[in-house]
Amino acid sequence: MVSELWLVRHGESTGNVAATRAERAGEDEVGVPTRDADTPLSDTGREQASALGAHWSRAQALPDTLWCSPYLRARETARIALDGAGLRLRTRVDERLRDRELGVVDGLTSHGMRARFPQEAARRDHLGKFYYRPPGGESWTDVALRLRSVLRDIQDGPGERVLIVAHDAVIWLLRYILEELDEESLFALIGRGNVRNTSVTVLRRRDDSWVADEANDVGHLERSDAEVTEHAGTEEAGAPAHRGDHRTAPAGQPR
Repeated sequence: MVSELWLVRHGESTGNVAATRAERAGEDEVGVPTRDADTPLSDTGREQASALGAHWSRAQALPDTLWCSPYLRARETARIALDGAGLRLRTRVDERLRDRELGVVDGLTSHGMRARFPQEAARRDHLGKFYYRPPGGESWTDVALRLRSVLRDIQDGPGERVLIVAHDAVIWLLRYILEELDEESLFALIGRGNVRNTSVTVLRRRDDSWVADEANDVGHLERSDAEVTEHAGTEEAGAPAHRGDHRTAPAGQPR
C-alpha cells in the first residue's frame, strides 16, 4: 500500500523565466516559441534538478516508483534528478498529471488577458480562480477531477513511496484532495507563497488521512548553493516572483 507521496515541482523552465520578464515589463505576451508541453528547463532548472539528485544520492529513504507529467520540463527534472541519485525507478508518464490548460489565454500575461479579453478577465474576477474556466481551457476544479482519477491508480499501484514530478497547480490540487481542504483553506496556503522549483512536499498516510510532514522544502538547493526560484503563472499571476530579486509573488496560476 502507498504510504508516502513525494510531490516535486519541475525545475525552473524557460517559460517561467519568460513569463516573469514579460509580466514585469508589462507586455501582453510571454513570448515562448514552444507549445507548453515542449517548454524545457532553463540552465538554472537543470542545476536545481542536479542538486535534488545529489541530495537523494545521500538519502537513506527514497521513493520506489515514479509518476510524471508528460510535459518536457517535468520529464527533464525527473531524468536529471534520478540520474544524479543513481536511481532506476519503475516509471509511468501520465497525461492526467499535466499542467492546467489555459485555452485562449495561453501565452498571455495578466496584462494581455485584460487587454485582449476584458470580458473574460471580468468573468474570472467574478468567479474566482478556483471555478473560472477560460474558453478552451480548464478550471482548477477540472484539474482536480482528473487528479482524483490518477490518484486512484497511483494508490492502487506498486510501491510504498511514490514520487510525483509535476507542476505547481497539480501539487496544490493533490494537497487539496488528499488533505481534504476546501477552497478557502487551499488559497490560504497558496497565499503564503508559490511552490518553489524542485521543492519537495512529502505527504504521509496516517490511518485514513494524509498529512503534509514536509512542504515546499528546498534544503537541497540551499545546501548546494543552487538558486532558489519561485515563479507564479502568466495570465493570473500579476507579477511572478523570483527569490533572487527579493520579491513576493501574489498567488496565481502556476506554470
